Amino acid sequence: MNNNHFDILIIGGGSAGYAAARTAASFDKKVGIVDGAKELGGLCILKGCMPSKTLIYSAELLWHAKQGSKFGLKIKDPQVAMDRLQNRKNMIVNEFAEYRKNQLNEDRFTLFRSNAKFQDNQNIVLENGTPLSADKFIISTGSTVQTPPIPGLRETPHWTSDEILNLDKLPESVIVLGGGVIAIELAQFLNRLGSKVTLLQRNSFLVKEYSTAISEEIKKALESEGIEIYTACRFNQINSTKDGYSVNLTLGKENRTILGKNLFNAMGRKPNIESLALENAEIEVLPSGHIKTNEDQLTTNPNAYACGDCSGPHEIVHIAIKQGEHAAKHALGMKSIPVHYENLLTVIFTDPQIAAIGLCEKQLHERGIQYLEAVYPFNDHGKSILMNATFGFVKIYADPKDGALLGAECVGKDASELIHSMSVAITLKAKASELLKANWYHPTLSEIWEYPLEELADNCELNLNQSNLEN
Repeated sequence: MNNNHFDILIIGGGSAGYAAARTAASFDKKVGIVDGAKELGGLCILKGCMPSKTLIYSAELLWHAKQGSKFGLKIKDPQVAMDRLQNRKNMIVNEFAEYRKNQLNEDRFTLFRSNAKFQDNQNIVLENGTPLSADKFIISTGSTVQTPPIPGLRETPHWTSDEILNLDKLPESVIVLGGGVIAIELAQFLNRLGSKVTLLQRNSFLVKEYSTAISEEIKKALESEGIEIYTACRFNQINSTKDGYSVNLTLGKENRTILGKNLFNAMGRKPNIESLALENAEIEVLPSGHIKTNEDQLTTNPNAYACGDCSGPHEIVHIAIKQGEHAAKHALGMKSIPVHYENLLTVIFTDPQIAAIGLCEKQLHERGIQYLEAVYPFNDHGKSILMNATFGFVKIYADPKDGALLGAECVGKDASELIHSMSVAITLKAKASELLKANWYHPTLSEIWEYPLEELADNCELNLNQSNLEN
């Protein structure tokens, strides 16, 4: 028996990789996991979701304490204690990481603590020269920080999200490069702790993947807290200075230099695949840097799959897990439904939060789908008013014929929680009139959905009556 040959060999033990390994092992297959990261756990646990959301929540509590007078409270000079902040974050992260480490070290897997590269279609070699082979491979190596080709950026020492999540001192001022999820979440985190934050975005809008209305609302909210934001920037040169950093940029026809004590590159991440020698296994890579896969996560090598951040198309943990589970089942010839992205759920953990599910307005236009829309603002909603959480809105898109929900978006307090009622409704193809049969308790944030649902149901009924009259 060849101890170095496996039914399935998984490269990368993060969320996608562990999901694939667990699934394959449940069918009594010989499963190997190769992970050469300094620490086991994966991006979400170690450097992504868990540390960032832990810190963001602490900053939110501090912000509310600072706003105490608005709620009739007398709270004297609340401040962050960076050592305590980091201790709490590390305790939470270590607990999750230890649990994942124990899972990966279970007897049902063989764990290799090493990086690897492909030799050919069915063989890899570890850093110490150990050869391994498998019937099927699943690549789930995640992503790494991206450094875009901005003059001077690569040559200038700067922070990434890794450093921001581990700060032991509060920075006086920070220049944030980028306007996506990482940029706006951590820019607000730093600002709420007490740093002076300037955010520079190349695109004309923040979070450009979302609607213009969402971008404008979150920009307004961030600026109301004191964050200085410039969009449509053309970066000319980044340099270190005696006192920190300078970013020379063009805004319209004007040249401007932005100064700050610290520089944070928050311009996204890229697939972590450079050391795998994928060309040896005839695995193609897309222009985006992602591994090319079909709907079953199968690469251009019939023996290799890829899932999670290294394959995309969406770098979200719950999607990575589903991809890993499906890849393992398909590799073993088991019946499984591929991951579909029609009902993709996305969230950004700023305050107000951003959340969306299903088809957005742009997709509806591109596909030529007729739709009705209804919007309702948080500044006219009882529970959000008493919480002093009046930024934002909810919007729902529905089929004009029968009111079946097509998509929904929410910018507002706890949008990450509120969106799930729409996620269930859209996934089950519910109609606006059907959802109105449910009780929406008052006063709650969730009941805000009732107002656009009522408008959509009424408009659908008008459409139906008009159609009957015409016939």
